[in-house]
Amino acid sequence: MQQPPILVTGATGFIGRTLVSLLVQQGFPVTVLMREAYAHADGQMWPTELLAVRNRLQVVYADLRNFQLAVRAIRTAEPHVVVHLAAAGVTDPFLSVDTALRHNVNGTLNLVRACFEKSTTTRRLIVARTPGERASMNVYAASKAAAWHFCQMYSRTHGWPIYGAMIFQAYGPGQSPHNLIPAALAAAQAGQDFPMTAGAQQRDWIYLSDAVAGIQAMLAADLTPGETVELGSGQLTSVVEVVDLIYRLANKGGKPHIGALPSRPGEEAVQMADAARTHARIGWQTAVSLADGVQRMMVAS
Repeated sequence: MQQPPILVTGATGFIGRTLVSLLVQQGFPVTVLMREAYAHADGQMWPTELLAVRNRLQVVYADLRNFQLAVRAIRTAEPHVVVHLAAAGVTDPFLSVDTALRHNVNGTLNLVRACFEKSTTTRRLIVARTPGERASMNVYAASKAAAWHFCQMYSRTHGWPIYGAMIFQAYGPGQSPHNLIPAALAAAQAGQDFPMTAGAQQRDWIYLSDAVAGIQAMLAADLTPGETVELGSGQLTSVVEVVDLIYRLANKGGKPHIGALPSRPGEEAVQMADAARTHARIGWQTAVSLADGVQRMMVAS
């Protein structure tokens, strides 16, 4: 069966580049939307995963903050499915309000309208969400929540097929070294101490390959417009427990210095996916445990 053409925004990001590589390998016609800066870099800015499949990709260049450029990109790509992963503030949740509004709210709305007001080919738009939206305790989460409210409005009033993919605490090879697990892993493998906060917040950790498989499961699932699917394991592990696990598995000396750093504002105490509902809705569940995921990262590093 012929696979539907897919457009992915945020394709150079942590999750995006792995998703694109998987889709190409499975025979999907994939277009990636990139900023104009990538057009003049001769591949130097491209991540390894995309370079490996570059000759099998279509590329459109656009800044989603510009509605006309968003329309041009959609009309050029003619996708049946759009996966919107691009966002500002993923690793900097306290970015400026103006930046968050321009990229996360205006950019998302321009893409939504380009897909459904100006295009007749788009049949499904999957928008990446963050569990932080539910409390909106930082600028990034609040801007993502605002964008999603507009998506729901269009789904409810126009019936536009927009679906949320709420990705919980994703981790894996290639993640920014500023994120918790890569940072703790680097210190543990070097036998160094790791200053950290009290680490009491509990999170639902999801390995990169599981997150990508969850998004793929949403491509053809029978969902209700405006519905969100929560991609997580349904299991909670505190930040301090994760760091302790990393040091035990590394076993190279050093130790976490718990409470050496002040806790960051804008963090919920608990974030956990409704994994049972997700499995019922899209037939997907995580396959990689936290311990296995950390060990895979150790091998890859």
